[in-house]
Amino acid sequence: MNPPQTANREPGFLRRRGWEIAGWLLAPLVVVAFFPGYYVLASQIAVMALFALSLDLLIGYAGLLSLGHAVFFGIGAYTAGIISVAGWGEPITGLLAGGAAAALAGFLTSFVVVRVRHLAQLMVTLGIGLLVFEAASRLRDVTGGDDGLQGMDVWPVLGLFRFDLWGHTAFGYAYAVLLICFIAATRIIDSPFGLALQGLRENPLRMAAIGTPVAARLRRAYTIAALFAGIAGALLAQTTQFVALEALSFHLSADVLIMLVLGGAGYRYGGLLGAAVFVLARDILAGLSPEFWQFGLGAAMVLVVLFAPGGVLGGASWLGRRLGYRQPKEGA
Repeated sequence: MNPPQTANREPGFLRRRGWEIAGWLLAPLVVVAFFPGYYVLASQIAVMALFALSLDLLIGYAGLLSLGHAVFFGIGAYTAGIISVAGWGEPITGLLAGGAAAALAGFLTSFVVVRVRHLAQLMVTLGIGLLVFEAASRLRDVTGGDDGLQGMDVWPVLGLFRFDLWGHTAFGYAYAVLLICFIAATRIIDSPFGLALQGLRENPLRMAAIGTPVAARLRRAYTIAALFAGIAGALLAQTTQFVALEALSFHLSADVLIMLVLGGAGYRYGGLLGAAVFVLARDILAGLSPEFWQFGLGAAMVLVVLFAPGGVLGGASWLGRRLGYRQPKEGA
């Protein structure tokens, strides 16, 4: 039997590959043309967009809940940082090592996380996050503790592009990694495995009834999400050449959840858009009021939940339906 049909949340224009490719190719040109002094901020947006994309694979597509996703981000960051401090600063291998370490951690913890659902799942992921955070805080000789991991020396990307103070190389590197990971994530979402995950999100009992190995599929999704989060963490460590204990904190897990809510969970561009909105809003509001910037962000969150519960893209999809936009068939 075929898996149950699931409602595709995305407006048709967001799934057209021509629009998608053109948008990705034009993105760096927009930054160069209109924001020449914001390379560092743009690289941070790319990192957080990849992090939000990894969480979207869990919440938006697999229906899993997490309040400790920063664990994998931090593991990836510390892995890349420790390798660099030990004397190996090649960025690509450090990036892969960070992703592999996070994926291993995700696979091991997935056996516990997948066993429970709903509120219990939130508590388990939060507990794992607190345990790892405290362990990293205590292992000062390895992680640097509250002082952070210092002394990283990242070599030029591909042996050609050295990291500079203006962030030119950091932006190009972060953007390229985000683009590759986004394409990989899109292929996963559109694959039979991705469709099965959406079926599990909508009706796990029916999927189990037709013979889908529910626990195995969810563990695989959790591991893949951890892999992408670890790559994002390693990317931040390499572009900043510093790893703070904050990379493992609950605060960061909450931030990435806010990004996903802002953009729209279950939309392939939701995490990317939410990360851009969040980081830019934080930068602008902090410049206006360093002490009370979170007040403005909190007000924006309340408005989004009340008037656009599906996030920015969810609101766009609703508006398109109200205006009579008809979603084209797949392959059109």
